[in-house]
Amino acid sequence: MSEFTIFSVSASGMTAQRLRLDVIASNIANSETTRTERGGPYRRRVPIFAEHLLDKNRTSAVKVVRIEEDPSPFRLVYDPSHPDADENGYVSYPNVNVLREMVDLINAQRSYEANVSAFNVTKSMINSALQIGRG
Repeated sequence: MSEFTIFSVSASGMTAQRLRLDVIASNIANSETTRTERGGPYRRRVPIFAEHLLDKNRTSAVKVVRIEEDPSPFRLVYDPSHPDADENGYVSYPNVNVLREMVDLINAQRSYEANVSAFNVTKSMINSALQIGRG
């Protein structure tokens, strides 16, 4: 595997994790949104990743295939005074669990940092090899 392929693998991981962080931030920001433009509460979104082959040596990277909505049920809260309450007084809140999102956020951040570290180590190795060649 060439050094430049390693850069591509790390960059694809950083791009995927950055998008994942954006989706998580959107989920957290909308965790109390009971009415969207489409009607109804906000639905949690989840990025779907897939393997992406970079070369004939079967070097794989990651890419985002799509962003799906989580089909789990909405959270029902009894609040008859809420403007979005149904005829029984229940309000449908998004299917976003902020604690779960925070755990995913930490995981995505660490994955991003691991890709940055791999990128920087490869860059350092290339610089060391160039220094040896000059010596």
